[in-house]
Amino acid sequence: MKCLTAVLAAMLLLARAEASHALVRITDDRGGQIGRYVDRYEKLRASGHAIVVDGLCASACTIVLGTIPYNKICVTPNAEFAFHAAWDFGRRGRAIPNPEATRELFSMYPSQVQRWIASRGGLSARTIFLRGRQLAAMYPACYGGTQAATTRRIEGSVLRNSGRRERPGLFARVHQRR
Repeated sequence: MKCLTAVLAAMLLLARAEASHALVRITDDRGGQIGRYVDRYEKLRASGHAIVVDGLCASACTIVLGTIPYNKICVTPNAEFAFHAAWDFGRRGRAIPNPEATRELFSMYPSQVQRWIASRGGLSARTIFLRGRQLAAMYPACYGGTQAATTRRIEGSVLRNSGRRERPGLFARVHQRR
């Protein structure tokens, strides 16, 4: 009986340790309302999930960079962030710039991203893209074994949640280089 109890306790500890290595994959997220993304990413941060960016992360999706800890984000060669100023819907669905929300959005980003945005003229109606070598210089690359097993849709964006667990140290190895 003691052996069975010990085995069950070990299984619970392993399951808890593996949960902290779960992955969420962002592949094609065109953004939306800032408040919804802040809420979504705060929940993900609290869950301890790692984020794999493997495609477009545009507009409000980019808040992931300021909400999720740096050591919990990695990017693939397909990763691409698209930034622009915040806006509201006006009459007849017209986009109206929202300077206050734009300042708040900008303040959410880490300093390296803020510098990159500022070097391109700041957040404006024009969309600017962070990808390739510039992105790779700022964020760690994802290593093999980060494939997501299942997909779930959240408010029109695709987030893939890994059905398998990542090897411990996925991000730790990257940070040893820095």
